[in-house]
Formats: sequence, C-alpha cells, structure tokens
Amino acid sequence: MYVKMRHALFSLIVLLGTTPVWAGDLFVSAAASLTNAFQEIKKDFESTYPDINVVFNFAASGPLLSQIQQGAPVDVFASADQVTMDKAGELMASSSRKNFAGNALVLIVPADNALKPSSPEELLQDDVQLVAIGNPESVPVGRYTKGALEAANIYEPLSAKFVMAESVRQALDYVARGEVQAGFVYATDAALKKDQVQVTAEITGHTPITYPIAMVAASQHKDEAQVFIDFVLGDKGQAILSEYGFKKP
Repeated sequence: MYVKMRHALFSLIVLLGTTPVWAGDLFVSAAASLTNAFQEIKKDFESTYPDINVVFNFAASGPLLSQIQQGAPVDVFASADQVTMDKAGELMASSSRKNFAGNALVLIVPADNALKPSSPEELLQDDVQLVAIGNPESVPVGRYTKGALEAANIYEPLSAKFVMAESVRQALDYVARGEVQAGFVYATDAALKKDQVQVTAEITGHTPITYPIAMVAASQHKDEAQVFIDFVLGDKGQAILSEYGFKKP
C-alpha cells in the first residue's frame, strides 16, 4: 500500500509540476521495457544506498519525455532509443548521458498460433489480419520496427494490419492474449512471457537498439542522480541487466 501511495503521489506530481515532498526520493522515468530489470536494480541500489529511495515511472519513452518537457520533477531519464534522448536536448545534463544497455527486435506470435512466420514478409499473407506494433510517433520499439519494415519495403503494404500500441508492453500483451496474430517487441520483453508468446524471428534492418540514461538538468538531487546512473553503469547494474537479457551497449 505504501509503495502504491508513493506512485500515486508521483503521478500527481507529474500533473501538477510540484516539488517532491520527500527529500530522500529520487524520481526516475524509464522506458517500459526496463521495468523488471530496473525494479531488481532498485533492490540492490537501495541496499547499498539506504538513504536514497528510488521512485520509478515506467512508460513509453515519448510520453516520459513529454512529462519532463512539461516540468515534471524527474531526476533521471532512461530512454529506449537515442532519438528520444536527442529530443530532450538541453533538458538533460549532457555530460551525464551514457549508453547503458542494448536489445534486439523480435517477431512474436501467440504460443498456440499455428502460423510461425520466419520473416516479416510472411505477415503479408491473408492468414495474418492484425499485427501489434508500437506507435512510431512515440514508442521507440515502433520506430525500430518501422525502420526495419521500410528497409524491407513492406511497411506500407502491412500498415492496414497494424494495431498501434502505446508501449512495448502493450504490444506484448496484445500478442500474449491472442488479440493479434503477430507483433514486434524487444527480445527482453518476449522472454518475460515465454509460456504465452513464441519468438519466430529476430528482425534486422533497423538502427542499433541502444538505451541512453542521463540526469535531468533541473534535478534538485544531482548527486543522488549521478550515484544512480553510476550504479546502473557499474558491475552490479550491468549484471542485473544481463540477467534480464539486455546486451552491452
């Protein structure tokens, strides 16, 4: 209940643009695909630094950036792509920006699906009616997917089948629940629901998937923010990310 209250307060802070009421809180906005790994990192981090309480806000990178642009009191931002972090511009402390993880883009289908496409081109067949894809306008996994499909000259032919998701986790859920015949997600997300989805292909043709992290320039907890960034980049943080399937940046 206490944790839920903290997250509810963070949501209110985002809306109101007010100052955090707990001096020991460090607010971290992170890409949805980092949810499980970062929650594990939080345990080790707070064990090492008991005076710093990390409060996460997980969502697609685009909406997280919009919150920061609107004045949300975020201390650290971890994006799933370079494009979003580039858009942040002077809102970030540029010297703190580091790449900390990598990932892979995969094609998935429901585990009990009879169709097992080995390439995106096979999604053009009539048996496939709905395909989950992150919204390229705001969701990094969608931009990676669009880039790969455009490289294969099939983005437009497939577009009528797209079910746009507002985060990679939403795309994963669409496939896991069997609401679509296929979808594009990160390998790390697909691994979380091995019993519900099956990876049928790793997708190429997109820009490298790298995750940058940076301190928000307006942070009131710069020392603590840098400590958290260093922890993510350090041996413990990298080991946890590796356990969850993330690659070296």
